[in-house]
Amino acid sequence: MRAAIPFDQFDYQTLMHFLHEYSAPRDKVTDLLDKGIIERVRKGLYVFGTPYRHEAISREVLANLIYGPSCISLDYALQHYGLIPEAVESLTSVTTGRSRLFRTPFGSFSYRMISLRAFRVGVDLIQPEGGSPYLMATPEKALADKLVAEKGLGIRGISGLKGYLVNHLRVPAVELGRLDQARLHRIAAHYRSRLISLLVEVVRDEQRRTGGKT
Repeated sequence: MRAAIPFDQFDYQTLMHFLHEYSAPRDKVTDLLDKGIIERVRKGLYVFGTPYRHEAISREVLANLIYGPSCISLDYALQHYGLIPEAVESLTSVTTGRSRLFRTPFGSFSYRMISLRAFRVGVDLIQPEGGSPYLMATPEKALADKLVAEKGLGIRGISGLKGYLVNHLRVPAVELGRLDQARLHRIAAHYRSRLISLLVEVVRDEQRRTGGKT
């Protein structure tokens, strides 16, 4: 079975396909779990046990598989890009489905619902060398998702938003100046959010002040 399944992660249907010759395939799944040959991530999703893996398990890949359609965003992506200083334990994603939280043997995975229109913009396919690909928000989308997710901020202007970003989220002003204005314009058009329109202005002002990219 290990030779037949090319990936370290696989779903229940794939598992049943390769166990169809057993008279009691469900009992065989239990046996494989008991022996540590496979491990259950959540209902319907499995990985091979440590001695049988081709590579270390990628939590980023799991995040896309546990619940979808989804892409990594919000705090985890912001920390990945160096936009916030805090270490983020839960792997955070956005999804077009309802918001969910999954606690697994590989950590917790949280999902925040956004509209399909907003979900479609600002997503990169990340291809690690020698690893499996996964979807992650661009820095601009991750920050937009974070702002949209924070309800009742009461921010009314550019200075108020910049103060929130720098003082509350602790995004360095220099990093704001490095965000891509063109991407933000596209994101703002899809999100239809006053805060994201203000974010475009904040980034533009910071780039004018520092002579950064436009």
